[in-house]
Amino acid sequence: MSSAADTAARLSAATSGLPAPVAVVDLDVFDTNALDILKRADGVPVRVASKSVRVRSLVERALGHGFAGVMAYSLREALWLVGEGMRDVLVGYPTVDREALAELAADPAARAQVTLMVDDVAHLGLIADAVEAAGAAGAAGAGGAGGAQGAGGTPVQVCLDVDCSLRVGVGPLTAHLGVRRSPLREPGEVAALATVAQAKGLAVRGLMFYEAQVAGLPDTSPAVRVVKRLTMREVNDRRVRILAAVRDAVGHDVELVNAGGTGSIEVSGSAPGVTEVTSGSGLFAPGLFDGYRSFESRPAAFFGLDVVREPAPGWVTAFSGGYAASGQAGKARLPRIFTPGYTLSGTEGAGEVQTPLRARRPDGGMLRTGDRVWLRHAKAGEMMERFDQVHLVRGTEVTETVPTYRGEHKNFG
Repeated sequence: MSSAADTAARLSAATSGLPAPVAVVDLDVFDTNALDILKRADGVPVRVASKSVRVRSLVERALGHGFAGVMAYSLREALWLVGEGMRDVLVGYPTVDREALAELAADPAARAQVTLMVDDVAHLGLIADAVEAAGAAGAAGAGGAGGAQGAGGTPVQVCLDVDCSLRVGVGPLTAHLGVRRSPLREPGEVAALATVAQAKGLAVRGLMFYEAQVAGLPDTSPAVRVVKRLTMREVNDRRVRILAAVRDAVGHDVELVNAGGTGSIEVSGSAPGVTEVTSGSGLFAPGLFDGYRSFESRPAAFFGLDVVREPAPGWVTAFSGGYAASGQAGKARLPRIFTPGYTLSGTEGAGEVQTPLRARRPDGGMLRTGDRVWLRHAKAGEMMERFDQVHLVRGTEVTETVPTYRGEHKNFG
C-alpha cells in the first residue's frame, strides 16, 4: 500500500484543477475493499448499507462487484432507489412516514422490492392503514372490491428487528452493552409480533439481528474483545430459539435473516441461521475503523481543503473542514488529518470556516499557502452529505465525477 504522503500527493495532483473543499474516492482502493468484504463473507450474501455510501453510482458499483441487495435507511430513499432500478431493498429502520407508506402501498412493483423494518404493533398499524387506503382507492377506481393487500394484490413485506444488546447483571444492576434499538428480545415477543403482522395481511419476510457492539467497535481493547465474544455466544443461542418460535407462529421459515456489519462479517456470517450480512462503511474505511484488528482498513474516501494562511511558525489554516460525525461528541468524531505531519488544534478542532493545523515537529511542516491538505471523515457516508459531487480517482487522474445523494437533491434525514 502506498504511504499516506504518496497518496496525498497523488490526490492533490489529480484534483489540482478543482476548487476545494473537494471530495474524492480512490477507485482502486474502493474496489479492493469491496472484494475483500465479499471474501471475508466467505460466500454469505452481503447487502450494501446505503447510509454508509450515499452516492448512488457507488452503491451500484458495489452491487456490480457482487453485493446482494441494499439496506436503505429511509423508506423514501428505498422508493427512490427502486425507481432507479435497484432491487431487493431492505429498509434498516422503522418508519412512521405516512405519505411514503401510502406510496409504497399503492405501488405493486415497489412492494415486491421493498421490505420494511418493524418492531412494534404501532408500525404494523400504520402499514395496515396505508394498505387498506390503497385498496379502497384501487377499488373505487376500478369500480370493484378492494384487496387487503392494496392495489395489485402484492403484500407489503416486513422484517422484524431483534435487540442484540448484551445484558450483564441482575435486576436493577443490569448493564446494557450495545445500542438502544428494538424492544423485541425474547422468542415469545418476536413470535407475537410476527403473528400480528401476518393477521394484518403482511408478509413476514425476515428478521434482523444487528450486534452493534460487535460490528461497530474497534477491537483493540481486551474488554471490547470480551464483550464481543459474550455477545455472539448469547445472540447465537437466542437467534436459534427466535427462528423456531417465528416459524411456529407464521407456519414457515423466514427467508431473510440479516446480521452484522463491516466489523463483524466473519463471525456474523458464520453464525447459526444467518442468511446474509450487511456492510457499507468498509467500502470507504473511515477514521473510526482505524482501530480494528480483525481486518485491514484501507482508506478510500477523502476530502481536501486548501491552506489559506500561515498564522504563526509551525501553523497553517485551511478553509472549511468542520465535518464532525454523529454520535457521542468527542475527539473521536472529528476528521482525521491524512496528510502527514500535522494535527488539529486542541482548542479549535475542525472549524466551520477555518481549520488550524499544527505541525508535529518544532521546525514546522511542509504545507504552505495554496497547498492542499487531505482529511478523512470519522464515519463513512456522512461525509457525502457535505458535497454535491464526488470525484472518482485512479492514479493521478479523475476518471469520473458523480453526484452524491445531496447532488441529486435527495435529503432523507
